[in-house]
Amino acid sequence: MSIPERRIVLVRAVNVGGTAKLPMAEWRALAQSLGAREVSTYIASGNMVCTIDGDPAAFDRALEAGIETRFGFFREVTSRTRDELVAAIDAHPFEVAEPRFSYISFLGGEPGPEGVEAARRLDTGADRWELVGRELHLSYAGGAGRAQLKESQLMRALGVIGTSRNLNTVRRLIELAA
Repeated sequence: MSIPERRIVLVRAVNVGGTAKLPMAEWRALAQSLGAREVSTYIASGNMVCTIDGDPAAFDRALEAGIETRFGFFREVTSRTRDELVAAIDAHPFEVAEPRFSYISFLGGEPGPEGVEAARRLDTGADRWELVGRELHLSYAGGAGRAQLKESQLMRALGVIGTSRNLNTVRRLIELAA
C-alpha cells in the first residue's frame, strides 16, 4: 500500500493568450477521476494542489493523457512536493526586489552539461538565469512582459521542458499545500 502524498501539480502553457483552454473545474474533475483527493486549484493558469497515492510521475503522465483525450491538446505536467517548492524558494539565487519579476521554472528533467553550455551562450540582456537542480531560476530586469531572455529559446538550448511561476505564486502554492 502506498503512502498518500500531497503534490503541487503544474501544467505548462494553459489559458494563456486564448489557446489551450483548460477549465479549472474540469481539470479538478479529471484529477479526481484519476484518484486524487483534496483537490484545489489556484488561479486559472494550471496550478493544482492534491493528495495522491502511488507514483507521482505516473499520475503526472495520466493527467497529460487525460488532458489530451478530454481537451484535444497535449501539455506537459510537472509536480513537486511542498518541501520541494520550499527548497526551490530557499535556493533562489537572485536578490528579489519585486517577486513578480522573479520566477522559478519547474523542469521535467535535469539538463545535461551540453545543454547548460549552449544556454550560457544565449544573449539574455539584463535578465538572468541560474540552474539549481531540477529548477531554473529566472530574474527579469523589467518583468516577464518585457523580457530580454526568451524562455522558450532557453528551454530548447537546455533540452528540457518546464513551466514557470513567479515567486508570489510559488509562495501561495506552498501555503495551499500546507
